[in-house]
Amino acid sequence: MKNLAKTNIDLISELHMNQAINLLKTLTEKLYKKNPWELQKVPGQTIDSRLKQIFICPIEKKYAELDFKESIDAILLGFEPEFKGDRVFAIMVGLYTMIHKSYNSKCELFMLDYLNEQNLYNSARNIEILVWRLNTRKMDDDRLIILTNNFEGEIKNLSYERLFGKLISLQDTMAQIVAGRTGRHINKAVQIVGMAFLPIGL
Repeated sequence: MKNLAKTNIDLISELHMNQAINLLKTLTEKLYKKNPWELQKVPGQTIDSRLKQIFICPIEKKYAELDFKESIDAILLGFEPEFKGDRVFAIMVGLYTMIHKSYNSKCELFMLDYLNEQNLYNSARNIEILVWRLNTRKMDDDRLIILTNNFEGEIKNLSYERLFGKLISLQDTMAQIVAGRTGRHINKAVQIVGMAFLPIGL
């Protein structure tokens, strides 16, 4: 019965949101398998327990181990060289809560829920900035802060790029759908390597 209170665009929005969450879960698992030492920083944690902590809705809890940060602030914390905590957890909590905000922090969408095309667009650009940081940010000993892609022989493993690319595409497509519905213009940012993350408001 609750679907009677949903428009076609609400159902499409939920489909995109759920696809994005599934991609985030896959990324989380892959990042932990590639960086198992991050999971070991907090005794007793497993990939499954971290997934249950990250992907909750509604989001009612902030984590002391992340200095109670979320969204962009949590992502930035994960890249700070002096941060001693679980970097994968920080980055993925930040990424999930940022995308969740781009969907008005809702678990379901109904007729009166109007998404903001700029938030969706900005979230896509922020994912691009995150990918750049993952590929370039290093510790003092020249190790990447978080390992993602690597060369296997002469073949480069680009599985992370593919997943992030799908995530970016989902957010961009949803931004265009919402813009078409509202008739509002998207202010497109000029991407500059190393630029700051774009705001995601409500």
